[in-house]
Amino acid sequence: QVQLVESGGGLVQPGGSLRLSCAASGIIFSMYAMSWYRQAPGKQRELVARIGRGGFTDYADSVKGRSTISRDNAKNTVYLQMNSLKPEDTAVYYCYAWKVGDLSGSWGQGTQVTVSS
Repeated sequence: QVQLVESGGGLVQPGGSLRLSCAASGIIFSMYAMSWYRQAPGKQRELVARIGRGGFTDYADSVKGRSTISRDNAKNTVYLQMNSLKPEDTAVYYCYAWKVGDLSGSWGQGTQVTVSS
């Protein structure tokens, strides 16, 4: 049974930084592509960043240059380092795991990020 547990969210001032973590269990982590999504109030869930099994990364234009996704297969954890945070980054951030052959992936419970002065 896949379990994804996000942490690291919180309240931060504009221009600040946060590092989100997602710890996975119940899977062979190295076989999975991992992603971060976010959902702001009244908006659809959107992809923020993703990292493939081999380390290939991709970012939404809105966070490109300000965020870095990384993974530690030894710790079964994926990270999202976010810098120069803006109020529009305020959202619940979700971790998502998927591997080739799966009809659908698995979601974490989310962690709230609030950027406000």
